[in-house]
Amino acid sequence: MQAVKDDLLSQFRAWTSYVRDIEPLDWAKPVNEGKWSVHGLVSHLMMWDKYFWERAIQPISQDQPLSLQELDFDEFNREAVEFGHAKSKSELIELTVYYRCLILEAIEGMDEAMLNRTYGEFTFESYLRDFIWHDQHHRSQIEERKAYLV
Repeated sequence: MQAVKDDLLSQFRAWTSYVRDIEPLDWAKPVNEGKWSVHGLVSHLMMWDKYFWERAIQPISQDQPLSLQELDFDEFNREAVEFGHAKSKSELIELTVYYRCLILEAIEGMDEAMLNRTYGEFTFESYLRDFIWHDQHHRSQIEERKAYLV
């Protein structure tokens, strides 16, 4: 289990270095027609990290109940992108790294029993796998358009 945990955390951590690596890009250009800009994508991912930190990861680490709720994903994502518009690129990078590191540190500090427990429908393994996929999905959008974004 430790090897799986380490691998998942390493993949999940990769977003923090990637977001710093893409800082020189033009974050205002959409990654494709009808798609968000890099700024919007980064804000979107940061707000999901913030949501899961506040509603699941932090409560679990403090032996408190989760407060995950049914969300209107479109509304949440729209608000996340709007939030990002009010932040500079450097502020958004700082927030992105901040929330991702909070999550990583909390999970790294949990014992195996906590990590293997199911909290309602939430498990750490499924959470990490889902959000690694989510990161990679948006990263591939950026990579496909990188030459255009320079």
